Amino acid sequence: MKLVGRMLSPFVRRVAVTLNLYGMEWESLPLSVVTEWDKIREVNPLGRVPALILDGGEMLVDSSAILDHLDEVAGEAALRPRSGAARREVLRATAFALGATERTVAAFYESARRPEEFRWQQGIANQVATALAALRTLDERLAGSDFLALGRLTQADVTTAVLVDFIETTMPKMAGDVPSRVRALRDRLQDDERFASTRFQG
Repeated sequence: MKLVGRMLSPFVRRVAVTLNLYGMEWESLPLSVVTEWDKIREVNPLGRVPALILDGGEMLVDSSAILDHLDEVAGEAALRPRSGAARREVLRATAFALGATERTVAAFYESARRPEEFRWQQGIANQVATALAALRTLDERLAGSDFLALGRLTQADVTTAVLVDFIETTMPKMAGDVPSRVRALRDRLQDDERFASTRFQG
């Protein structure tokens, strides 16, 4: 399989970490949406990452859709249970993590990619505040537990830890407000080479 997109993207990276955790073989195609948009559109007409090219040539887009497929292949090892209350618990926690990721990425693009004279400062502040509120909600879930759901590693933990790295890399002013238990979760996962090996190298 080939994973399209740079590890700077938390959406790309959560797929990469999941592939590693599932022990699946894959190759990175680190195309940038900023400088290599035309090349990405050759793979994905939406011009978005991640895209995952399966061994048979089929292409999947959107990190959630890609992870749904990988979970199906992983079977009982999946980071999201297949059904029932356990699945809903993981989905709830993952939704907060993914929502916070979307808000943070929006704030990053507004603050770093848009020309300074056109930046909407209140919009950036609103995005950051919403992302941090979601992280505080996740932080509360970690009280008395090493994991966000089910007492074990799930997709909620992967997505949250990847987000913390993204914040520290791209939004240093925001990084100081990341809650301590969420940061500790990232630190624990960082000890796992399957996670650490996907860190963005610049």
